[in-house]
Amino acid sequence: MSFTVAIVGRPNVGKSTLFNRLVGKKLALVDDTPGVTRDRRPGDARLMGLTFTIIDTAGLEEADAESLQGRMRAQTEAAIDEADLSLFVVDAKSGLTPVDTDLAEMLRRRGKPVVLVANKSEARGSDSGFYDAYTLGLGEPTPISAEHGQGMLDLRDAIVAAIGEDRAYPAKEDVAVTDVDIPQTEGEDSDADEEPAYDETKPLRVAIVGRPNAGKSTLINRFLGEDRLLTGPEAGITRDSISVEWDWRGRTIKMFDTAGMRRKARVIEKLEKLSVADALRAIRFAETVVIVFDATIPFEKQDLQIVDLVLREGRAAVLAFNKWDMIEDRQAVLADLREKTDRLLPQARGIRAVPISGQTGWGLDKLMQSIIDTDRVWNKRISTARLNRWLETQQIQHPPPAVSGRRIKLKYMTQVKARPPAFMISCTRSDALPESYTRYLINGLRADFDMPSVPIRIHFRSPDNPFEGKKRRT
Repeated sequence: MSFTVAIVGRPNVGKSTLFNRLVGKKLALVDDTPGVTRDRRPGDARLMGLTFTIIDTAGLEEADAESLQGRMRAQTEAAIDEADLSLFVVDAKSGLTPVDTDLAEMLRRRGKPVVLVANKSEARGSDSGFYDAYTLGLGEPTPISAEHGQGMLDLRDAIVAAIGEDRAYPAKEDVAVTDVDIPQTEGEDSDADEEPAYDETKPLRVAIVGRPNAGKSTLINRFLGEDRLLTGPEAGITRDSISVEWDWRGRTIKMFDTAGMRRKARVIEKLEKLSVADALRAIRFAETVVIVFDATIPFEKQDLQIVDLVLREGRAAVLAFNKWDMIEDRQAVLADLREKTDRLLPQARGIRAVPISGQTGWGLDKLMQSIIDTDRVWNKRISTARLNRWLETQQIQHPPPAVSGRRIKLKYMTQVKARPPAFMISCTRSDALPESYTRYLINGLRADFDMPSVPIRIHFRSPDNPFEGKKRRT
C-alpha cells in the first residue's frame, strides 16, 4: 500500500461504517450503541482507483488514562501517530460538540495532514452541522454518507489533495501486489500415492478463542512484544476479531484475537451476539485454533463446548492453560489437568495442552511449537498403498461385525482430502456398519500414523449394485 489513513472522531459518528465502505466488506462491528469499536483495526481500502491502508479506531473521549476509555484513547492516538493522514469524522446531523473541538486541536498539534469528513450529510437538517464544521479550522469539510455511499468521489479527491498525487498514485513498478487471504485449495486427488512434504514457510492463520477474561489479548500482546490490543481487568473488552501479523522463526503468523464466548443462554445483548458471530467467523477462517483456558478455573462447561465447536468445524486445536504464574503447586495441578483433558475430551485424544503465562511470557515458545506441530498433522497426507495395508491389518485384528448373518467387507481405503484429514472406505452395506467400528478405525489411525489432536473423518461408500431394480427371472 502507498500510505496509511486513520479514521478518528468521537463515538457514534459512523467511523466503522465508513471503514466497512472503504474495505468493501463488513469487517468492523456496527451498532447504534456508542463505543462499539475499542481496538484499532487495519484493512485494505480501495476508493475510486485509490488503494491504501485504512485503520478503524475507537471513539475519542476525555477520560482518565487508567480507565477503559483512557486506554481506548491511547490506542487511537497510537493509530494517529502510525498513519500518514487522518480522516476526522464529524456528525453533520447532530452537529458539533466540545469533544469535536478538542479533537481538532489535538490533530492540529500532531502536524499531520487531516481531511475533515462531515458524515450523515444526507439527513434532513444536516446543513447547519456541515457549515459549523468550518469553525474547526481544518479546512473545507467533505460531505458524505458512509451508510449509503454518497460523496465517495469527493472524499477521494480530498485524500489525494491532502497526501499529494505522488503518494496517492505511485509509479506502477513501486506498487506492491496486495496479498489476498485465500485458503489454500485442499487436494482432492484420491489416487495420489505420494505423501507431500509439509511446507515450513507458508503463512499460518491462528485464532485465539476462549471464555471472557481468559487472557487472550494479553497473550497476543506478549507474542508481539507491544501493547497492540486493548487489555485490562474488565471482562469482555474485545469485541471485534482483530488480526495481527508477526514472524516466528522466519515464518509469518497471522493471529486473530476474538471476543470471549459465554454460554449461549447468557448472550442476550445484540452487540455481544455480533461479537460472538465475528469470533465464529474467525474460527472458520483459521487453520489452527488455540483455546485459552484460565488455569485457576479450568474445564468449565463453556470451555468444553468451545473445544467441541472447534473440532466440529474441522480446525486443528491446541489448548493453552493461561495464568500459570498464579499456580502454586504446579506439578499436582499439571497432573490433574492432563487427567481431565484425557477424560473430558475423548473426541480430541492426544490434543496438545501447554501451560503458559501471557503476563510473563513463560511457555510461549512451547505453545508456538505445539501450534506448528498440530498444523503439520492437520495437513498430513498418507499414501493409498499404506492405508490399504493398514486397513487389511485392522480387519485381521478386529473384523467388522456380521449383520443379519452377513459380514461387512471393507475393500478399499484412500485419503480424499487433508485440512482436516478425511478418508473414504469402499465397503459392502455401509449403512449397517456400527458407529463403534468407525471409532475403532479412527483411534487406529491416530495411533498408527501419529495423528493426535486433529479431527479425523471417515466416509463409507457402497458400490452401486448393477442388478438393483431389475426383475428377477422365474
